[in-house]
Amino acid sequence: MLAIKFITDNKDEVIRRLAKKHFDASEIINQVIETDTIRKNSQTKLDANLANLNRLSKSIGQLMQEGRKEEAEAARNEVAAMKDGNKELEMVMKESEQKLTELLCLIPNLPSDEVPEGRTAEENVIERSGGKIPELDKDALPHWELAKKYDLIDFELGVKISGAGFPVYKGKGARLQRALINFFLDNVQEAGYLEIQPPYVVNSDSGYGTGQLPDKEGQMYHCELDNLYLIPTAEVPVTNIYRDVILEEKDLPVMNAAYSACFRREAGSYGKDVRGLNRLHQFDKIEIVRIDKPEHSYESLKEMVDYVQTLVEKLELPWRILRLCGGDMSFTSALTFDFEVYSAAQQRWLEVSSVSNFESYQANRLKCRYRGEDKKIQSCHTLNGSALALPRIVAALLENNQTPDGIRIPKILIPYTGFEVI
Repeated sequence: MLAIKFITDNKDEVIRRLAKKHFDASEIINQVIETDTIRKNSQTKLDANLANLNRLSKSIGQLMQEGRKEEAEAARNEVAAMKDGNKELEMVMKESEQKLTELLCLIPNLPSDEVPEGRTAEENVIERSGGKIPELDKDALPHWELAKKYDLIDFELGVKISGAGFPVYKGKGARLQRALINFFLDNVQEAGYLEIQPPYVVNSDSGYGTGQLPDKEGQMYHCELDNLYLIPTAEVPVTNIYRDVILEEKDLPVMNAAYSACFRREAGSYGKDVRGLNRLHQFDKIEIVRIDKPEHSYESLKEMVDYVQTLVEKLELPWRILRLCGGDMSFTSALTFDFEVYSAAQQRWLEVSSVSNFESYQANRLKCRYRGEDKKIQSCHTLNGSALALPRIVAALLENNQTPDGIRIPKILIPYTGFEVI
């Protein structure tokens, strides 16, 4: 969340910058400032009352010793009245603090100055691209038909077991999944990331810490009996490792990576764009997470984007990187780059990674801080990205590499699959 002091000191700037995300912040920012004023005034009165209370309490014993019983009794009555008043002030403070937290959770992160203007995905900016788009025969098949032809993925069986969006991988389809997971994990280790194996469910504090809760879009699966949430990405448990933690500056940046299954309700998704592997409720992904100091976080973001680029290049896939415009960014991000690969049979670009800098937005919620060499403690910056998400990578690999003799496996994956052709 945004820091209250930053909001109160930079009201006009906050409203102006949030307008780039097409969020009208005027009313809620005024509510935040008004509520914070009530909180601060109550605190000031309470502090003064407590000092007075302490002085009066000490005077009662002295008055009794001097035989001034009436004055002592009056002081006792004044102390009792002040205590009642303090309870009211404490209640006002508690209510205002709770309201402040609720209001701050409704305010998105400020977009970086590097975020382009725009409302929709069509206005995202192509940063760079690479790879060669293959020319397929006119009878080339989309991945869901290839999966059926070669008995790689059974979408109908997934519907029987769980429902739409939960495919069953079989034989070489399952081996291809495992090969990609191992390939990505080996690469992140070589790039200096510490591998983490996190839980697949998190508590509400963890969901709140990284900004998934409150769940404004109803995308998380909730286990109501235990009040636990299935993770939408490994970002949530991995970043929460550093909740309520003070790191040392010399240990930054922290670099973690994790494989996990991911679970998303994807409410309201339908049509041709969600067919096959294009949009699932359960999928596999390797996530990279960095915790950094503010002055270095954008260098970290660049390194993460460059790293993900090496992965799509090794897989011999046509790719492009998009700088997301204000209207297409997530609630919590300050700057995001999306990676897309070209799916030749569908003749469309598919998102396979999103790499973001959240600046201090998550860290403020997490209370993730670091101690500088000057012993000063301040908020970290958090970053994460997919390296990579599997479903659409598999879709593009199957479609782009289909030949009359089968589906060719990229050279880099052959040691992991144990076969060259499906």
